[in-house]
Amino acid sequence: MSNSRRNFIKKSLLFSATLPVLGSSFIACKNKPEKKNLSILILGGTSFLGPHQIKYALERGHKVSIFTRGKTKPNVNRAVFDKVEHLVGDRENNLSALENRKWDIVIDNSGQKASWTKATANLLKENCDLYVYTSSTGVYFPYKTGNIKEDQELLYKEPENITDENLKLEYWYGVMKANSEQETINAFGKERSIIVRPTYMFGPGDKTDRFIHWPIRLAKGGEILVPVKADDPVQYIDVRDVAEFMIRLAEQKATGTYNAVGPLKKETIFDFVTNAKKAFSTDASIVQIDDYDFLKEHKIYYLVPWIPIDEYTYGSARVNNDFSIKKGLTFRDLKASIKETHDWWYSDNLTDERRDKFEKKKDSILMQEKEIINAWKSVKKKV
Repeated sequence: MSNSRRNFIKKSLLFSATLPVLGSSFIACKNKPEKKNLSILILGGTSFLGPHQIKYALERGHKVSIFTRGKTKPNVNRAVFDKVEHLVGDRENNLSALENRKWDIVIDNSGQKASWTKATANLLKENCDLYVYTSSTGVYFPYKTGNIKEDQELLYKEPENITDENLKLEYWYGVMKANSEQETINAFGKERSIIVRPTYMFGPGDKTDRFIHWPIRLAKGGEILVPVKADDPVQYIDVRDVAEFMIRLAEQKATGTYNAVGPLKKETIFDFVTNAKKAFSTDASIVQIDDYDFLKEHKIYYLVPWIPIDEYTYGSARVNNDFSIKKGLTFRDLKASIKETHDWWYSDNLTDERRDKFEKKKDSILMQEKEIINAWKSVKKKV
């Protein structure tokens, strides 16, 4: 398997994903949290999800502390970081800043090892009411079935004799997250644990670069390459929808496990692009490429939210979100999300160097798209 695909998987895994669409009863709940002025500790907080959680929590009257290594600088919602308590340490070997402290809620965004979750959960279980663990739909890997619900049986041990490095990485990530969920429950019990499993997240602040292709490309217009088979679904969610859902769950002490997955209704990548391109006034036409062999030949392995369907990924975009919607998960309008992500990308939050690193990468789809489309048209002429 190519290094580009392996790097994509690794980066995506390690960063682990409208107007409200529910009725007035949810709006009332949103505006009147069960408990005001919660004290919230976020483990992490400066990367992708955290800045949006912090902003929303502060808006709702809560007090926030964050625990980080003090190295990562946020690239969105920067102003809110002057309003939070900064605790510095390292989840690998230095939790002293968390000792003898009390909070109402702990949100674990930075659990990249089950041992980290075990250590923090056990340290805090007597001094905090609720532990919220940010997991991933990656716990369902391999995605052998569709309509995956929260009670799906998980793997807690990586299978032996896996030689493909990409599969090893995906198995490791799913198993690590599954075991981290279990360490949360071991320490806090099911009655004090919330597990949230986002699908591919996108939006302002994303550091993975796995989704930014679309806002950049759709804004330019013209012929747009779209890898698609008619029935291949996609799933994705705005990071802000996940962040706000998690804060509301914590306010309500709504313990349990939740698939934080959008969109509201089934979509294909064609549906996604058709809707998303309406965020911009440019003329755009879709060039569908539905030949997996051709896509692989041109090194198009992923174009999130599209991923190719095979025996391991069949259900990756067939995760059931009914329970989360029932409990208050809502979705921003896709066009607004795309436009706001585009505007963030071209804002002062990022440097030109940072943008150029992605947009001018020689082997990127952005740089090679015209050539690939022309090659596809030549193939079609021969058929």
